[in-house]
Parts: sequence; structure tokens; C-alpha cells
Amino acid sequence: MEYLKEIQKARRIVVKVGTSTLTHATGKLNFNRMEQLVRQLSDLRNQGKEVVLVTSGAVGAGMGRLGLAKRPTSIVERQALAAIGQGLLMQIYEKLFAEYGQVVAQVLLTRSDISERQRYLNARNTLMALLNYRVIPIINENDTVATEELKIGENDALSALVTGLIDGELLVLLSDIDGLYTSDPKQNPDAKLIPCVQEITSEIRQMAGGAGSSFGTGGMVTKLNAAQMATSAGAMMVLMNGNDPSKLQQLFEGKPVGTVFLSKHSVVNHRKRWIAYGPQIGGELVIDRGAERAMTTLGKSLLPSGIVRISGDFGEGDLVRILNMDGMEIGRGFTNYSHEQLSRIIGKKTSEIETILGFKNADEVVHRDNFVLTLS
Repeated sequence: MEYLKEIQKARRIVVKVGTSTLTHATGKLNFNRMEQLVRQLSDLRNQGKEVVLVTSGAVGAGMGRLGLAKRPTSIVERQALAAIGQGLLMQIYEKLFAEYGQVVAQVLLTRSDISERQRYLNARNTLMALLNYRVIPIINENDTVATEELKIGENDALSALVTGLIDGELLVLLSDIDGLYTSDPKQNPDAKLIPCVQEITSEIRQMAGGAGSSFGTGGMVTKLNAAQMATSAGAMMVLMNGNDPSKLQQLFEGKPVGTVFLSKHSVVNHRKRWIAYGPQIGGELVIDRGAERAMTTLGKSLLPSGIVRISGDFGEGDLVRILNMDGMEIGRGFTNYSHEQLSRIIGKKTSEIETILGFKNADEVVHRDNFVLTLS
């Protein structure tokens, strides 16, 4: 299988390890598994590959230090435990990696580091410099200061964003499941593992479970979202079980492990990649069939005449999702008009804008240079 050879060739690799892999059922850190993971990543580094680790586990480390048996539910308590545990987590990683002669660096990110263009570029430059120094960056979200509305969210999303940020060739998600199945294997014993996904279609998303299913809300949907981000950036992604980190070695020996998501042929450039997945979304615009065709097929900008309805409280320059008449997202872009302004000119011709508003920012509501297709 050709894609397994491509995995072997990958030089810049992002590995994400989740809480379920790093901790015991008690919520406390699993030191044996951490040691195995560090050994595998160090071996990849010794092969000349560049390795970035995106890790969870700060809260678990904090629980262990305080002797807590139950993971707290409140945000403030989790942030306090993350503050205690992050330093401990890095201390453990530092000790383990040092035993294999590797230098590591801590990088903590928040949503603002991704959503603000200059900070996004600063983060990229720092990570690239660390890789040039042959250092293994260890990345986590800054849970201590990130409130719920300012969080990136799942580390699945963070790892995919990091993959795009550094032009990674491969993202490996170490999870508590062997890969993507045709249905929930916990509910259906006949569920089959899908070894390779060429494109993330609506049928593939259905296999991950609907929004109301425990399987869907349990993390598979976020993993498909991560795959969408990573593959659009030109990287392959592998979803595999992290309970046995030695399977990483099998993966890089060209053996089939987990589910492989193939990269897209048409790679989104850095700026448009940032537009698609960086800034927070301020609202939504629903467009008619003609505008949909113009934007998706002809590469045109969005004019007010093609907008059917709007939602959200957004201002000029904010990011908006653009949906078709079926409610499916086709792309994202920066709007030249606020919610209040746009509510007065939707469905109108560009020649009418100045008459209605008393001014005109632009003919286009969303210019094609500030728009990116996210439809698979």
C-alpha cells in the first residue's frame, strides 16, 4: 500500500497523546505508558525525523500531587489543577527524554495565539526555530488562563492546528480506540475497522455517530474534524490506539496500524488555512444556489444579492461561516460589513449599497481573497 510508504518517508511529525492514554482510570498519570511513548518518540528523533508532541495530562498530574481521587468538574478547579500539574508534567517529560539524550521545550498556546494573525506567525516562527535546534517541542493548551470561550478546545484540534502551523507531513492521534469503525464497536460487535479514508464525506461522518450519540460526543467527531484540518494542510493523519506506544514503531516500519486519512491533493496556503481554522467565528451567512456556484465553482466573491439570511452579532472584519441552502458549510471568510449593516442590504445589488447605508466599504460582502472553501 503506497500510503504506508509515504508514512515511512514523513520527516516532520506531530504526535498527539490524550488524557485517556496518559492516565489510569483513577485520573492519575500512567508513568509506564509515558516512558514507552518517550522511548518511541526519541527513536523517531534518532532516525532524523522532526517530532512535535501535543500532550494532555496536566490536570492528572495535579490530581496526583494533591492526592485527589476524583477529577473536578468546575472550570476553576480544573484550571488550578492544571497550574499545579503542568510543571510536574514537564518535569516528568524532561527527565524521561533526557534519559534518551533529547532536549525538550514547553510551548503553551491559547485561542488568541491562533486567532490573531501576528501571534499565529510568532508561534510558527518559534516552533520552526526549536525544530532547527533539533529540540522536541511539547505543546499543551494553556488551561490555567484559557476560559471556556477562549479555549481552542480538544487537543485533537490543537494538534491539527499545530500540524498546519509547522507544515507537518504527518499527524498521529494516539487515542483509546483502534481507529475509525463502520459503526460504534462498543454497540455493534460487527463493526469493521476502516484502514484508510481517502476523503471525509458525509457518509464517513455518519460512521462517527450523530450529534446525539455517545460515540459521536465521545471524541470521534473531533478526530474527524482534526483529520479535515490536517489533510487540508497537506498532511496525512493516523488515528490509532495509544495503549501500546510500541505500535508507533510498527507504523513507521510500513505496517498497517489504525486508520490512515490521506492528504488532499489541493493544499490550502498558509493564510487561507489560518482563515479556515484560526479566528473565532462571529456569525453565519446563508447564500442562494447562484452564489454557492459562483463561490465554489467559479472562484467569485460573495455579493449582497446572493445572501438569503444572516445570524450572529458580528462586526466589520469578523470571520463568518458561509452556508448553502441545505445548511451545509461551504467556506469561511472575513466580512466587509457588520451584522447591522448587512441586515439592511441582503438581497440588494451592489449599486444600491451606498444609497441604503450612506457609504460603501466594498462591492463584496466577502472578497474571494479573504475566503476559503471548507467543503470537502
